[in-house]
Amino acid sequence: MRPPRLRFLVSGLFVLALMPGLLTPALADGDETIYGWVENARIEPWGVEAKAKLDTGALTSSLHATDIERFERDGETWVRFTTRIEDQRDEDMAEREFERPLFRRLRVTGAGGSDERPVVLLRICMNDTIYEEQFSLRDRGEMIYPMLLGRRTIEHLGLVDVSETFLSEPSCDDDSEFVAQDEDDDA
Repeated sequence: MRPPRLRFLVSGLFVLALMPGLLTPALADGDETIYGWVENARIEPWGVEAKAKLDTGALTSSLHATDIERFERDGETWVRFTTRIEDQRDEDMAEREFERPLFRRLRVTGAGGSDERPVVLLRICMNDTIYEEQFSLRDRGEMIYPMLLGRRTIEHLGLVDVSETFLSEPSCDDDSEFVAQDEDDDA
């Protein structure tokens, strides 16, 4: 007679053998796009493509920004910032000043201390879909990737293959699907 622990293990393996889809539910849908851990993302409507690291360790996405300034417009707080990134289509440096309503403030605490960052909504094209996502603004000039896509964004995209890079290209147009920011996701 088998010990109770071994009996449970054998029973569990038998159940899993009868239900192979249970082991890989995320791979069952063949229509889902798979992204590499680094992809090109196009900032809309600017049209510049930036290297983006898909970072499952971060919750909120982040974009390289300098000259960050808060100001008031029509009784609301807005943020003006400049981003300068290498356009991946032609490898030229592209710079643009943006003005966006402040979506929220984000307090980030790490080994180097803590700081507060403004968060704005921006639209990015990934594959053939435009996503409206939260981006914290900070100077990422010393970082390899000017854009970091966190879990809030990744959950809308699909699967990430951490052993691959550049599995899709931004190909959005006027008829592309638009995925709006989840209004319940403001924390």
